[in-house]
Amino acid sequence: MRGRDSRWAKVAGATAVVLLGAGCGTGTGGGNSSFGREAAQAEIVAAVEKAGLPKSDRPGSGGETPTDSTPGPTPSTERERLQERAAACSAAWQYVGPRVDGSRPGVEKAVTVLVGEGWVQGERQVEKLDEKGGTMLQITLRKRGWVLYARHTGARKGPAVEIVGLHATETACMNRFTEQERKILFGEDAEQG
Repeated sequence: MRGRDSRWAKVAGATAVVLLGAGCGTGTGGGNSSFGREAAQAEIVAAVEKAGLPKSDRPGSGGETPTDSTPGPTPSTERERLQERAAACSAAWQYVGPRVDGSRPGVEKAVTVLVGEGWVQGERQVEKLDEKGGTMLQITLRKRGWVLYARHTGARKGPAVEIVGLHATETACMNRFTEQERKILFGEDAEQG
């Protein structure tokens, strides 16, 4: 990943936390009205279900926020307001928890399902995390102005925690952030290529 895509990827985790913590609203980020946030979210959830990925207990990551959940606090800082705007440009699903057998192949299956829905598979990265076989897999997909990162991270050294996520961002929506807003949102990474 280089340039703008790498900045979006670096903020993807923070944006996903805002999106998943607050629940996934029903609006679109704005760009392509025929393929917006709702459509991207629906395709991600369907791919997760078809791939048999582990159940996520994070609000908004698999559908509507439960009715008994407490709404998130009103953003009090400029960065929090910008994170909320960035969440409106995103669709996501994430599992963080104990290792689950078959989750890495499940990510591959989810990617196959998304390709069947018209997402175009691009770059594939695999990084070794530790000497015991832990790896990080990331596959980039694109569709109609959206960039999706399918990720699996499973360290074999230390705590037995696995992170699985599918996070899509609408490029036109994210491009509406000014240079100053990017600096607030991304910090040092906003100035890199």
